[in-house]
Amino acid sequence: MIPLKDENPTYIFPLVTIGIILLNCIFFLYQLSWGRGLVLRLGAIPYEITHGVDLPPSSPIPVRLTPFTSMFMHGGLLHIGGNMLYLWIFGDNVEEEIGHLRFLLFYLGCGLAAEGLQILTDPGSEIPMIGASGAIAGVLGGYLVRFPRARVLTLVIFGYFIRLMKVPAFLLLGLWFFIQLLNGIPSLGGRFGGGVAWFAHIGGFMAGVIGAKLLGKRR
Repeated sequence: MIPLKDENPTYIFPLVTIGIILLNCIFFLYQLSWGRGLVLRLGAIPYEITHGVDLPPSSPIPVRLTPFTSMFMHGGLLHIGGNMLYLWIFGDNVEEEIGHLRFLLFYLGCGLAAEGLQILTDPGSEIPMIGASGAIAGVLGGYLVRFPRARVLTLVIFGYFIRLMKVPAFLLLGLWFFIQLLNGIPSLGGRFGGGVAWFAHIGGFMAGVIGAKLLGKRR
């Protein structure tokens, strides 16, 4: 199921959501000019973070700060396109609900929680983690808590069945989280992950659910 648009209007300009999308796009263009070398330098590598060492090629920043830079890097057009689509659909409502500054802190906090859980599941991995999906998973968790019954226009593809449907957010996002769990459990220990940091998605989503319950509405 691919969400296209939610029926949940906002009444503020989503400054932070748009700013994050633009920053991701700018960083992605910069990343294209450097190639894989930049991913190895600024991606979050679990082994580097857990051991406090900088594997070659050397990073221009302390390795324990790479979880921040890795949140703005992506592996390709489909990767960044999918992530930004989800952030565009669900981010503005969460931002309006909790306020601009708190949304920014919420987003970054969910991203760090996401990477933290992924590192715990495979602390010796030397594969760099990149992508905003952990932080965006937190936004999805926050949306689920605050707007569970909002309807989302969704492209449903199941074999030859292809149809546009309006799906309640709790069904769409609940199914999304179930898929992360279904794929995440076999990936424990770094096996069968298919290059996807499933537990980053799980950790980010859980952090978003908890954060949305703790944070009140914007003033």
